[in-house]
Amino acid sequence: MRNARLPDGGTLIDSNKSTADRYTVRVQIRDHHQRAIDRLADAYREDPRFLAVIIGGSVAKGFAREDSDVDFLIVANDEEFERRMASRDLFINRRDLCDYEHGFVDGKIVNLDYLEAVAEQGNEPSRASFEGAFVAYSHIADLDTLLQRIPVYPEAGHDERIKAFYSMAFIQHWLFHEADRHGNRYTLTRAASQLALFAGRLILAHNKRLFPYHKWFPRVLESVPEKPDGFVACFDQLLSEPQADHATALFESIRDFRDWGVTDLDAYTWFMTDVEWAWMSGSTPLEDW
Repeated sequence: MRNARLPDGGTLIDSNKSTADRYTVRVQIRDHHQRAIDRLADAYREDPRFLAVIIGGSVAKGFAREDSDVDFLIVANDEEFERRMASRDLFINRRDLCDYEHGFVDGKIVNLDYLEAVAEQGNEPSRASFEGAFVAYSHIADLDTLLQRIPVYPEAGHDERIKAFYSMAFIQHWLFHEADRHGNRYTLTRAASQLALFAGRLILAHNKRLFPYHKWFPRVLESVPEKPDGFVACFDQLLSEPQADHATALFESIRDFRDWGVTDLDAYTWFMTDVEWAWMSGSTPLEDW
């Protein structure tokens, strides 16, 4: 993966594309972030315990602010990783590598087995954390190739996810109105956030985009091309003002967007068998899909 200097002194990162070449990140890295990355690489490049540094987070995704920290993964050899695991010492946080106010580098220690496991079986947030990621230094052969395999939307189970996300949004819309009718503020606010979550996840799945976990969720929703008109406005309005008409507006926006192949009875039945009865099969909670 090549980095190129821009005329204003920034750095252009042309990252690998994810599923079907639909997602390309081109970010300009601020000079003070680039200096921190260079110092980070220099600090660990010659340490035999650490095989590579991978830059991720807001800097790699192009979401960084002036005062953003630099997130990274540092790939330890197996001996060092096992030692760190045993002592529960899996983080590196340093301010001395940054020359800007409030700056720091914030890293997690992993090993090569972790990267290979994410590529093979990682959940969506774990995969999405590698979107835009790039190598600061590496002693690992073909690390770039391995990284390309990670931020890829999992085609297997796509139809099941569509059904699950629509069904959960349907149930949370119903639950919101029940909570509103009974004056149950806790359930009402939780149903609002869950309706927003699963309506949004449905739209991401429809676009075959990875769920980036909650921090970047609204921003990624804004970027997907295929969504109901006014969807993001409805999403924001429900969260800022959890009222019955706003919940209905958001749900109806997805219900009317296309035929999802899920009847009301299907949604109720799915919730009973796959959520309420999930404990019977020991299945993975929907929030972790």
